[in-house]
Amino acid sequence: MAAFDRRRTGFDARRSGRRGEWVSALWLMAKGYRILGFRLQTPQGEIDLLARKGRVLAVVEVKLRTSRELALEAVRVQQRRRLRRAGESYAAIRPELRNIAVRLDLMALAPGRLPCHIPDAWFGD
Repeated sequence: MAAFDRRRTGFDARRSGRRGEWVSALWLMAKGYRILGFRLQTPQGEIDLLARKGRVLAVVEVKLRTSRELALEAVRVQQRRRLRRAGESYAAIRPELRNIAVRLDLMALAPGRLPCHIPDAWFGD
């Protein structure tokens, strides 16, 4: 029975995460971003959302937490470095994305609240 509970919890978390990614994508599109991909697999790891607006390529990490602060804290330094490398390597192999600024953004989602988009959430990392 415990194995079933773990599988159910994992399924619920994945479903909630996908829903959060779609909400985030819609929010970003309303702000003028073009969504380039969802759950992109790179050698460095997975990018939740990749979005472009003008000369900025946003590697967007989506976090569902009870507060913006908890969402920011949930992405550790090592993960931020990996995400930045993933975005840079993705941009390097696409001619239309070369010479574009790569930025790490956060979409913080909390129950009962509007999505919170934080551009360049970890400035200087």
